[in-house]
Parts: sequence; structure tokens; C-alpha cells
Amino acid sequence: MTVAIYPGSFDPPTNGHLDIIGRAGCIFSKVIVAVLENRRKTPLFTVDERVMMLKRITAPYQNVEIDSFRGLLVDYARMKNAAVLIKGLRSTGDFEYELQMALVNRKLAPQVETLFMITNNDYSYLSSSIVKEIAAYGGDISAMVPMEIRDLVLQRIRANGEKQQF
Repeated sequence: MTVAIYPGSFDPPTNGHLDIIGRAGCIFSKVIVAVLENRRKTPLFTVDERVMMLKRITAPYQNVEIDSFRGLLVDYARMKNAAVLIKGLRSTGDFEYELQMALVNRKLAPQVETLFMITNNDYSYLSSSIVKEIAAYGGDISAMVPMEIRDLVLQRIRANGEKQQF
């Protein structure tokens, strides 16, 4: 059984994230979607809320597990006996950053491989930050986030008003 980890902030999860999860689920025996507790970012949703949203939108996937972690990704991968880290790429900017992270991870844990998955063309423009900004200005995010969480995202954006920076 090959275990893969798809790490990220998922603040909020988008249709682009869900696309990568579904495609990875077709390749690997088990995919762990791991919400990173990132101290460098001020999230809109708590880790527990992001985990809950991901569980809701991935319920149809039998081989997908949702979890959270803090610390080094490679330490988490070792703990979960994962052989692969999945990274979604939208642009060359993503590639430059993710390549650097992959090389560092390989240095720290040579037994863990990084797999880059190119985004679906339909989602190449999409990021959690863009979703939050569009929602903050009253734009329609229906095509950007799964319907199961759309209202939750809109409610949180409205509740936060001008307090949140994207």
C-alpha cells in the first residue's frame, strides 16, 4: 500500500484542491490530506474548521483521510509511513518554491519522494487567497469552492468584514 500526503493550508479548500485530491486518490492506495498549522499565516479558519470542511467535501472518497500537523512535513510523513508528498502546481512561481521545498525534503528524508501534479486548466487561476478576496467584495465564489462549504466561507468572510487581509 502506497501512502501519499497532500499538505497545505486549505484556508479555505477550493475546487482546485479537491481536483488534486481526487486525482491523487486514483493513483495512491491512501491519500492523507494534511492541514498545516502555519505560524507565518493568519488563517480565516481554525485548523479544526479546515479539517471539518475537508472531511465534508472528501466524504465520497474511500481512500482519503483528513488530518492536521505542525512541524516538519518529512517528520509527519515518517510518522504516517508515507512514501510520497503531493504538491499541486499552478504556475512557474509555484514550481520554483515547491522545487526548493522538495530538494530540502529530499535532503532531510531521501526515502520520501515529492510528486508534482499540474493543476487542471479550469483551476489554474485559483487560490484560497483569491477566493477570500472575491468573497470579501461580494463576488460569486460558487465555481471556486465546493458547494458543501460555500455558505460557510461566505458567512466567515462577512463576519470578519475588514479585519482580514488577503
